[in-house]
Amino acid sequence: MDLILWRHAEAFELRDGEGDDLSRGLTPKGERQAQRMADWLNQRMAHSTRILVSPAKRCQQTAKALGRSFKTLEALAPDADGEALLKSARWPDAHEPVLVVGHQPTLGLVASYVLNGVPQPWAVKKGAVWWLRNRDREGQAQVVLQAVQGPDLL
Repeated sequence: MDLILWRHAEAFELRDGEGDDLSRGLTPKGERQAQRMADWLNQRMAHSTRILVSPAKRCQQTAKALGRSFKTLEALAPDADGEALLKSARWPDAHEPVLVVGHQPTLGLVASYVLNGVPQPWAVKKGAVWWLRNRDREGQAQVVLQAVQGPDLL
């Protein structure tokens, strides 16, 4: 199974007393980041990839750049629990690849846990993708880091 973690692209900051965290949208730079990364992902992802997205506006906008259908999950909201993310993705047992569009610190904690068994506060840059693969080698489960890609390098 492939688990693709995509942090939302650059978003506007909250101003004092204006709006709430879920309503923050992408900046013009963030819109460009999302489109560049979406183009990169669309060239590489299977058509069967299940896409799960946080309800936050910035994540919704990031995912829409793919031009594919996706499912919004409250379990992926800001400050989501890493266990909830992995359960939603059905890691490591899903039969199809899964793309999760979410937030820090959850994505970094999940990446570190999946790769080394310990949740640690790893940084995932805005708009970046971490592509992880679970595979079986001679009866042993292995996790392989397929790619780490930032939008500014595309």
